[in-house]
Amino acid sequence: MPTSWRKRLRSLARAARTIVGAPDYERYIAHVRTHHAAETPMSYEDFVRARLRDRYERPGSKCC
Repeated sequence: MPTSWRKRLRSLARAARTIVGAPDYERYIAHVRTHHAAETPMSYEDFVRARLRDRYERPGSKCC
């Protein structure tokens, strides 16, 4: 499969995960390593918990 197709598929998969609210742990790890090198990244479980907490406990995030 050509590289351009792989990039498109990855981009589409990332967009789909964003739309359904699935956390992107790999992107988080890359961000922490690039921008916060002195910090220790959260474990996958802690990351998922934090994303769910952010999603459901922020003011204005509830539908009803």
